[in-house]
Amino acid sequence: MLTIRNAVTTFIDETTETSAELFLDDGVVVEPDARTDSAARIEVLDATGCVVTPGLVNAHHHLLQTAFRTLPGTRGVAMATWLPTMAAEYARIGIDAELEYAAARAGLAEALLSGVTTVADHHLNWPTGYGTAETVDIATATATAAADLGARLVVVRGSARDDAQAAAASAEAIVSALVPAAAHGIRADGMLQVAVGPAGVHSDSPETFALLGDVAERHGLRRRTQANEQVDVVIALEKYGRRPIDLLDDWGWLGPDVTLAHLCDLTPDEITRLAATAVTATHAPGCDLPMGWGMAPVAALRSAGVVVGLGTSGGGSNDAGHLLADARLAMQVAPLVGPPLAAREVLGIATKGSALGLGRPELGSLTLGDAADVCVWDVSGVADAGVADPVAGLLWAAPGRRPRHVVVAGRVVVRDYHLVGADERTVATDLDDLLAARRRRRL
Repeated sequence: MLTIRNAVTTFIDETTETSAELFLDDGVVVEPDARTDSAARIEVLDATGCVVTPGLVNAHHHLLQTAFRTLPGTRGVAMATWLPTMAAEYARIGIDAELEYAAARAGLAEALLSGVTTVADHHLNWPTGYGTAETVDIATATATAAADLGARLVVVRGSARDDAQAAAASAEAIVSALVPAAAHGIRADGMLQVAVGPAGVHSDSPETFALLGDVAERHGLRRRTQANEQVDVVIALEKYGRRPIDLLDDWGWLGPDVTLAHLCDLTPDEITRLAATAVTATHAPGCDLPMGWGMAPVAALRSAGVVVGLGTSGGGSNDAGHLLADARLAMQVAPLVGPPLAAREVLGIATKGSALGLGRPELGSLTLGDAADVCVWDVSGVADAGVADPVAGLLWAAPGRRPRHVVVAGRVVVRDYHLVGADERTVATDLDDLLAARRRRRL
């Protein structure tokens, strides 16, 4: 049993807050009278001077790219330059399970330390000439990194120009290895999930979409892809004479089990069509803005009835996995493409919106029975002095703030700003040393 008390306020969801104590037991939020009689099992987190929120849910990440941040030649360039520059460095360093573990561990450590308790890792890049076993090793390495730190993880078996048959065989093998016989690809404890996701119509064939869709249907997996980043609109028009949303509709990839990331270049008609199919969306302003793709019309999507979540995308385009910082950015830039978004709306997007896009309604809120994923944010410092609304201040004030404590499934994984399951400096050094060794080896 874990009790969180004395908070300034607890953000239950986008419309509900409370000053009452929060009780967590057996990995979920419970009633006060559900507490155990054993005092030895009761732990208290003192949240004096703090705002409590659900754990943030990063609905779109590329954890491998944590190893390739601020790569020369990838800033302020067109996608046609960015892609081969990244690919060349992937080839130089070598993608394998060892690199994936180190990169994922660093990315997931950063996530937990910034209040993210669930990460959806859309893994798109695989070793040249890979075999199915190698992809399972890489997916397993990511899952192991998450388990070591205590983070929830969604492994999205992605594809970027992969052979369609090979991608489907790999997805089947990853399901069997990570979540065998699990309903909807979610392990019984809720800590690990598998989904599938081609990179987009600009890179993957109709056959790839079809075969990965078949895998999803067999196992009840979520489907995810990227769409309307602008560059893919241009390529889709050149290659097929149609826009991405038209192609996804034709290929059977619009539906309530599908989440589309980015969506920067949408027409009003496309927004209406997406809402009608119950597709969910993931906003990624920390990637889309520096890449020059524009901003998704989040307010218009939500007004039409589309559930919107939030993601950072990867270190190759964003350089940071700090979802609260990207929530702040989303709030600040919203008036450039439509009505403004309030802080509570954006917190809702970064929690429940992302969770619903993953098919995980138990995440992203703190109602009774919800998962016990919690962040405790200190708002008593000088950066929050004079703040009239401490919930809004989480976004408006103190950019880059970190939570004091983070709880995942009822277990404290960050305590007093430090990881419980690993040393932050060691995690960083391990990745940097591995990269340095591989670069020396290839000189």
